[in-house]
Amino acid sequence: MSESPFAAILHGLSLVLIMDMDALKLLILDVDGVLTDGRVAPTADDEGGKRFHVHDGCAIKLWKRRGGSVAILSGREGRDVARRAAELGIDWVKLGVADKLAAYEAILASADCVDDAVAYIGDDLPDLGPMSRCGWAVAVADAVPAVKRAAAYVTRRGGGCGAVAEAIELILRKQKRWSPELLREM
Repeated sequence: MSESPFAAILHGLSLVLIMDMDALKLLILDVDGVLTDGRVAPTADDEGGKRFHVHDGCAIKLWKRRGGSVAILSGREGRDVARRAAELGIDWVKLGVADKLAAYEAILASADCVDDAVAYIGDDLPDLGPMSRCGWAVAVADAVPAVKRAAAYVTRRGGGCGAVAEAIELILRKQKRWSPELLREM
């Protein structure tokens, strides 16, 4: 029997209330279904025409401004993703990855980071490996049921609809690094 979305949200909220997020320093994001809505519309040049939400981009910049690091980990290739990552100053970009857990471990080694300092946001089965290892596993609202069950928190927003921004704001608030002045710095 599958868990209802309401039960998954309550589970996530209860863990957020008790979790100490002070150790989180590195945010690792899946792309398709997290930074985008997961739909792929092939174009003439096989790029796929991904669309990213500005709320997520703004939140990523705030996270970095507050000293956090960000990595993108995707099973797909794409110049549009590499371009967006460059615009946002993403620290590590791993595209076309077949084994996300191995790529996750490589990012941690490169970042000189430990599992407990990582928040990972995913939506689909290939994300389960990194989610099982990180300090705070997050599933977007429209993630597959197995990913929601593996997550410590399920966002209210779907992938490509500000879910990353929601998670970043929550982390910064729990770390007491969120303030109205932060928004004015943009």
